[in-house]
Parts: sequence; structure tokens; C-alpha cells
Amino acid sequence: MPTLEQIQAKLKKLQAQADVIIARKAQVAVDQIRDLMLKHGLTTADIEAKAKARRAAQGLNGHAASGKTKALSAGGAKVAKYRDAKTGATWTGHGRAPGWIAAVKDRTQFLVDGASEVKSVTKAELKSAKAGKKGQPKGAQPPKYRDPKSGATWSGRGPAPAWLASVKDRTKFLIDGAAAAASSVAPKAASKASAKSAKAKVAVKKVAAKKSAASKTAAKKAVVATRKTAAKKAAVKKVATRKTAPKAKAAVTNAAASQSSAAETAA
Repeated sequence: MPTLEQIQAKLKKLQAQADVIIARKAQVAVDQIRDLMLKHGLTTADIEAKAKARRAAQGLNGHAASGKTKALSAGGAKVAKYRDAKTGATWTGHGRAPGWIAAVKDRTQFLVDGASEVKSVTKAELKSAKAGKKGQPKGAQPPKYRDPKSGATWSGRGPAPAWLASVKDRTKFLIDGAAAAASSVAPKAASKASAKSAKAKVAVKKVAAKKSAASKTAAKKAVVATRKTAAKKAAVKKVATRKTAPKAKAAVTNAAASQSSAAETAA
């Protein structure tokens, strides 16, 4: 029984053979199309013009396609999107990729002219859409601040004017709409600040509790250590007294014996 690697190798060989056959058939079809175009004196521009006129006629007759149009040829087959310049083989971009493009990362080099134009347009549209979303809006902006003395206004963009540059609290110069927006934002900021302060207080209390617990444990350890040292000293004293007691008794007995002997001699 053949192994999986052998089957995969056979599949690769068969796929390569199928790609060669498809490329040959495509080359034959391309040659036939070229012969017909040369015979009738047609160009690709003529074919595109005919296709545009047909699409316009369909749109006028009420048969226009929806937003997502399907690129179909006259025979109902999908239009080729990629073409191999060496063999002339084409691929619509749907289904399994053929061997001559399957391992290629950048497939733009194989794009057919029409497909490349469509892709470039879509990229440009995407770039313009992204550029429109990002950044600040262009053009003149409505005024956000007003000087009550001179009536001068400022939109809030760019360098601040002299009458507002040195002011720390600019809320008193806000126009009514901007002031309302700032007042609606202020409670949220205050609630956030209060929540942060509450969290900070809780953190301080936790740290103080930890410190007090640490100090209590340190005091307990100190008491235990002093008790242990006192017990050790007492034990050392007991041992010393036990060792010196027999010597003291012997000295007393010796002194008593010497006194008795001296008394006897004197008598």
C-alpha cells in the first residue's frame, strides 16, 4: 500500500502535468483569438468598447448588475485575472491556484491589465478613505473660545493667541456650546478623579496595615529572643553552681578537719 508521501508526490506530478495541458490549451486559444483579431483588424480597445456598450445597454434596459458585479465573459466563464507570461496560462483567481502561481507570494506581476487597473483603483479608494478618517478635519473650524473684551475667537487648534496663551483655566473663555460640552465632561473627570483618590486611600490603608503587622511581628520576635537569652543565662548559672558546689563542700570539710586537728594538738 503506498504511503502518504508517495501519494502526495504523485498528486504533485499529476498537477504539474495538468498545468502543462491547461497552458497548452490556453496558448492554442490565445493563438486562435490573435488570428481572429488579425483577420478582422480588431484590437483589445475595440473589444473593450463593445463590452462597455453592451453593459450600458443592459443598464438602460433595467438589467444593470448590483453593487457586487460578477466579471463574466460572453460565454458565461469567469474572466482571467492572472496570466503566465511564459506559457500563456491563465487563472481566474477562484478555486485552487495552478502550479505556476501557487507558490508565488506577490501575484501582482501576473495580473492581467484590466485586473491590475481594478486593483489599483481599489487601493487608491482605500487610501483616500483611510486618509479621510485619520487626523483632524480640514478647513475652518468653529470657534471654541472667545475673549469677552475684544470679541476675538479661537478654535482650539494651532498656537493659542496672546489673550489666552498665559491663562491656566480656559473654561471661562469657552463659548456656550463648548462650555456645555466641557461641563458634561467635567463630572466624568471628577468621578474618575474621586475613584482614583478612593483607590489611593485604600492602597495607603493596606500599606499601613502591612507595616503595623510587620512591626507587631518584629516586637513578638524581640520578646521571644529576650526570653530565650534569659533562659540560656539562667541555665548557664545553674550549671556553674552545680559544678562549684562539690568544691565548696570539700573546702568546708577540709577547713573543719584542720580546725579539729589543731584543737586536738593544743589539748
